[in-house]
Amino acid sequence: MSLFEDTYLTIDEPSEGVFRDKGSKFIAYTYPFREETALKDIVAEVRASHPKARHYCWAYRLTPDRSVFRLNDDGEPSGTAGRPILNSLLSKNITNVLIIVVRYFGGTLLGVPGLINAYKTAAQEALNAAKIVEKTVNDVYRITFDYLHMNDVMRVVKEENLPILKQEFDNNCALEIEVRKLLVNQFVQKLDKLDGIQYAYLYTL
Repeated sequence: MSLFEDTYLTIDEPSEGVFRDKGSKFIAYTYPFREETALKDIVAEVRASHPKARHYCWAYRLTPDRSVFRLNDDGEPSGTAGRPILNSLLSKNITNVLIIVVRYFGGTLLGVPGLINAYKTAAQEALNAAKIVEKTVNDVYRITFDYLHMNDVMRVVKEENLPILKQEFDNNCALEIEVRKLLVNQFVQKLDKLDGIQYAYLYTL
């Protein structure tokens, strides 16, 4: 991602796709996906929904600059499942997405080309059913301040139209807010003009 590119493509809602070949059935599921820690639970949920399936192969791509990815062939010959699933994400240029493809074995071996085609096609069917959306790359900041400065801080948040992710209001207050990357300097300059305010960058969404 270039310095000035602050948008990326992803999906907002899960979707499904199905492909059949020689009795084998491949069911693909896509999920909006931002935390690697969620992988285990999602795969477990899919396994529980399809207890008689033979394989549960997956791939995901993460981060706005699309630099993080992992894949798993789950017992299929190396390179025949996870890689074609990942390639379907690459071809759509989307990120923060997980695709899991469940295979029910139909009794006939498909061979390496057949498997690659099946996993790729199932994943593509699921992505074709998904609504692809453009999102901005946002930085998350934590602002801490005394309760007396609440109105000043909230005025900046409102002027910049910033989503609030977390808030704590007591004698000492804190907000976690999202700021579009291109607008960070403008936002920080406004905070710098206020007294008694501390802020810190946390992470990028």
